[in-house]
Amino acid sequence: MALEDEFRKQGEWLFRWRSFLPLILIPLIGLALWQLNTEKFDKWDHSWDYFCLGISFLGLIVRVVTIGFVPEHTSGRNTKEQIANQVNTTGLYSIVRHPLYLGNFLIGFGVSLVQSVWWLPVIYVLTFWLYYERIMFAEEAFLQQKFGETYERWAAATPAFFPRFNQWRKPLLPFSWINVLRREYSAMMLLILCHAGQEFFERLITDHRVVWEVFWATLLFSGLGSYFVLRWINRNTRLLRVPGR
Repeated sequence: MALEDEFRKQGEWLFRWRSFLPLILIPLIGLALWQLNTEKFDKWDHSWDYFCLGISFLGLIVRVVTIGFVPEHTSGRNTKEQIANQVNTTGLYSIVRHPLYLGNFLIGFGVSLVQSVWWLPVIYVLTFWLYYERIMFAEEAFLQQKFGETYERWAAATPAFFPRFNQWRKPLLPFSWINVLRREYSAMMLLILCHAGQEFFERLITDHRVVWEVFWATLLFSGLGSYFVLRWINRNTRLLRVPGR
């Protein structure tokens, strides 16, 4: 099998399982927590935790800005097969070809930095690169085959992962918060669980008791409440359905 065909085949398989990549971090985070040096745990760790949370929220913002402008049957969460009714070339897609994966990277990178161990973000970056490189390859092969020259012109001018901000083009559609709420409540909950969970276990290890700080408790329970409400609305009503989105 040619290397190109092998990359595409691997990418198509990984595409179906891409939602489970964050699970790879769980045992590594557990190992980092096990190695936690309680003697060096001080007030600066709280500032560092907020900084890492900010990086992850930046990734969520990238996803929100992307999803808020895209039309129906593009940039979806489908896992069984590639779906695209058109090539998105405006908004964030005018400055980077894979803005959702850029957002995913920042969310996970913020999570990997929390424990302040050098090897965890390094492993995360390498794993993300090997994992998503093949997914991107498979997606681009699909788009090239379906849209031909239209896709090739856009891809030639637009970087794959590192944005080129001077190429920004205004989105064709107005921003839709309803579409964002329908499609991004799971990503928001995963982000909150990863950060609040690490904070909870850090304090359990350092203080030898359960400690609920106001900020993290508020973030966690408000996030949980929003998640279950939005999940119920999405599954049982059409309130979060937007025509053409």
